[in-house]
Amino acid sequence: MSYAWLFPGQGAQAVGMGKALCEASAAARRVFERADAALGWSLSKLCFEGPDEELILTKNTQPAIVTTSVAALEALREAYPDLPPPAFAAGHSLGEYSALVAVGALSLEDAVRTVHVRGEAMQQAVPAGRGAMAAIMGGDEEAVRSLCEEASEGDVLQPANFNAPGQIVIAGTAPAVERAVALAKSKSLKAIPLKVSAPFHCALMEPAARAVEQALQSVTVHPFEIPVVSNVEARANAAAERVPELLVRQVDSPVLWDRSITALAEAGVTGALELGPGKVLAGLVKRIAKSITVVSVGEPQQLQDARGLALTASGQAEAAAS
Repeated sequence: MSYAWLFPGQGAQAVGMGKALCEASAAARRVFERADAALGWSLSKLCFEGPDEELILTKNTQPAIVTTSVAALEALREAYPDLPPPAFAAGHSLGEYSALVAVGALSLEDAVRTVHVRGEAMQQAVPAGRGAMAAIMGGDEEAVRSLCEEASEGDVLQPANFNAPGQIVIAGTAPAVERAVALAKSKSLKAIPLKVSAPFHCALMEPAARAVEQALQSVTVHPFEIPVVSNVEARANAAAERVPELLVRQVDSPVLWDRSITALAEAGVTGALELGPGKVLAGLVKRIAKSITVVSVGEPQQLQDARGLALTASGQAEAAAS
């Protein structure tokens, strides 16, 4: 048995995130200082003080969450140098960049600069109001794909996030999403329109994928030994040369989060640390794989519990191997 590091994606942000970690940990402070220097403006001030309307802009949210997530990990490593390494890392959408920083594949500086470009490109790919997303509750993949086909009427409309059993997010043009929401009830599905700035992880994001591809050309991917489960394949990857391709495909492809967590469970993962703001992933994992215990780590008081889980899960791994 073993444990994994998990990193949250967009939507986990909140004004004040990372502030307590930086007050308690010099290592966390250094992470924010490095991010500020890499971007050339004070991301830390935006995270700690807001305003919220600036923090929720996609181009700001993405580097903010990556930085806070890496800061949480560095605070944990600083507090407990004996922390055993995980067997795997994974991140939800944007969180895949945090996972790649955590395992040494990307530098923090390259990651925050790239996701700043990524966020801006995703925002600009579709004019405001032209795209939309909705959460479809209560249906399996076949039912949601059928709903998308019926409601599309020639427009882009497709599953974007396979978050957990019975929770699939769809994305596409605003009229198509509107039709799907109206049609869902007749199919015994519940549809919840989401307040998002763009229709992420669908074919409308193709221009953003090209922008990310361009940005990654100047990024060095370093060798890494801890595999990262990719969003687009739901399989572990430890090949540095595949990282750019997987990150580009991720922009306009669905996030296979449910399959990623299932893959971790099947590989013997029994515990996970959710490193970064919020507890969204802990809730999703509980619905996907009850065999995996998750401890969320975004505040200093959560560090000790995180170490306990890591040691316990790693101890199980050693016992199983002996």
